Amino acid sequence: MDKGINRRNFITKTSLGTIGAAGLLVSCSQGKPKKGEIQLPALVDQAPDGKVLKAGLIGCGGRGTGAAINFLEAGPNLQITALGDVFQDKIDQCRAELKTERNVEIADENCFIGFDSYQKVIDSGVDIVLLCTPPHFRPAHVEAAVNARKHVFMEKPVAVDPVGARSVLASAKKAEAIGLCMVSGTIRRVQKDYMETWRQVANGAIGDITGANIIRNGGALWFRNRQPQWTDMEYMLRNWVNFCWLSGDHITEQFIHEVDVMNWYMGKNPVVAIGWGGRQRRVTGDQYDFFSVEYVYENGVRTHCAARQINGCTNRKVEQINGTAGFANAAGIIYDWKGNEIWKYPMPEESDTTSPWKVTNPFVQEHINLVTAIRTGKPISDAEAQVNSTLITIMGRIAAYTGKEVTWEELMNSDLYLGPKTYVFGPLPEIKEKIPVVGEENKAV
Repeated sequence: MDKGINRRNFITKTSLGTIGAAGLLVSCSQGKPKKGEIQLPALVDQAPDGKVLKAGLIGCGGRGTGAAINFLEAGPNLQITALGDVFQDKIDQCRAELKTERNVEIADENCFIGFDSYQKVIDSGVDIVLLCTPPHFRPAHVEAAVNARKHVFMEKPVAVDPVGARSVLASAKKAEAIGLCMVSGTIRRVQKDYMETWRQVANGAIGDITGANIIRNGGALWFRNRQPQWTDMEYMLRNWVNFCWLSGDHITEQFIHEVDVMNWYMGKNPVVAIGWGGRQRRVTGDQYDFFSVEYVYENGVRTHCAARQINGCTNRKVEQINGTAGFANAAGIIYDWKGNEIWKYPMPEESDTTSPWKVTNPFVQEHINLVTAIRTGKPISDAEAQVNSTLITIMGRIAAYTGKEVTWEELMNSDLYLGPKTYVFGPLPEIKEKIPVVGEENKAV
């Protein structure tokens, strides 16, 4: 009988898709590796030189502007040449920050406004697109980029519903077939301390995996109160992190980082999710403040995931992977079951810039890997892992919203689509600012 997820199950496309494609199989571990051990790719701290690569940014908010700067920091001869957003003020803010931070000026004729701005950016002569809009729009933008044969950086998550996730997976398979690179923004799988901890566990440091405890508790996110001049569409777009159809709720939009770490270690998708959640403090939108989800795997292994966004509470992040011989903190420490520390990532001092253990900013490392793959002609893609992690969070959200068990099979066959089918600034009567309520109303006796 299978008592846990065997180490052989680590060697999967989901776990090693990026590593296998990189073609740089050099261990960052000290000493000579043991026979049969999984090794990691060497992570360069700057992409190699080459011909100019032009990128276009689609979605010019704070994260999009940050991604554009991260791209420029990834290596030489990299340019941001086009911007697209639905709001002029977002374009203006992004242009000003690019000028201040990197002395980069974007020509007026390469700044595009409107719901079709993504296509104009794609058609502007760029080599790479940086997709950083609210995630509802990601599937359509990924499809358009791949159809135009552009390399893709796509911020997490890649969708807010099963229909969108399956669309991204189809686009990813097409991209792979034509040699395009796709890198996503979940960051941990390209962060050296997380990678080496994963490698230690994959090579047996805690025995066989028997479960995981994953928690992300933090304060409330920003919100925007509705202004009298705003239509429904403008209000929701300007307040997008508080609407499920745009963000997928915080279990999908933010907690995906930690869930992706869990999925990386588990190496397979859960078959059932049972979830709880609710709302006490949010003042706009239709989302929950907290989630608690149990995922069940085919072999009976269970994991627990919980997230909360409420000010004034105890905040902590836990990424604990449990095994038959011990447990791991995915950020860099391994313990036996007596609580003794048996391995720790040898993080160098911040001033030590030459150590092979130095951890490059993962938000930049993603772009280093993307540019390196393009310039060396060795395509990479982590799209399938990103889609799976996105779907796992959606699975948990649906379970919490409905109070029902949700199976992976149901999810993969679901026709759930969130949001309007056409995009105009005006009323959205079909989308209510209404909080999901589970179960049946109590009746007096």
